Amino acid sequence: MSQRILLVDDEPDILDPVSYALRQQGFEVECAQTGDAALDLARSGRFDLLICDVMLPGMLGIDVCRILRAESTLPIILVTARDGETDRVLGLELGADDYVTKPFSSAELVSRVRALLRRRELDLAEGGEATTAAVGGIRVDLRRHEVEVDGKPAALTASEFKLLALLVEQPDRVFSRQQIMEHLWESTYVGDARACDVHISNLRRKLERDPARPTRIVTVREFGYKLVASP
Repeated sequence: MSQRILLVDDEPDILDPVSYALRQQGFEVECAQTGDAALDLARSGRFDLLICDVMLPGMLGIDVCRILRAESTLPIILVTARDGETDRVLGLELGADDYVTKPFSSAELVSRVRALLRRRELDLAEGGEATTAAVGGIRVDLRRHEVEVDGKPAALTASEFKLLALLVEQPDRVFSRQQIMEHLWESTYVGDARACDVHISNLRRKLERDPARPTRIVTVREFGYKLVASP
């Protein structure tokens, strides 16, 4: 069965070529032009991934992302303007899985869609025995995708869980930003590796006793990050 993409943009010059490129690659595509329509359609449960422009009539794409992330784990790619750095950072903080910047090539977008859906399939894979890891008050069930912090359950997005799984399997190893982003995408990452900082910040808010003074996920000489085995 073809995977279903919800594509949201108020510009026909974007909708037409992008939807065509996605359909050529075997995806089913449904289009919407407002944030309110995007939210209603995304809530239907019929889609495997959402591509959503930030600037939309009515409800903004950022708000669509925020509401959906509180309700589901639907993969979300935000589309931002070239100078929309604030939108990109805010989108990642609110739980978007990735972003692309206008103007973009259809080939680049299709590549990111495939990578994100591949991650989704791995996250939903069934079977096998439960595998757990415990590091410094953090307990991770790698099969069931469950996390406890100091004995209390923590709700992580798919990207946050994948990042934590990388760190918890090799505590005290320093991972560069590029290594982290390539792990998240399971391929060569050609975007801004500083996007890693936002993912780390999101994870710290859920794992650290005091996110402003992190002791569990620490920065190592601006090179990268590591999970401390005994904070």
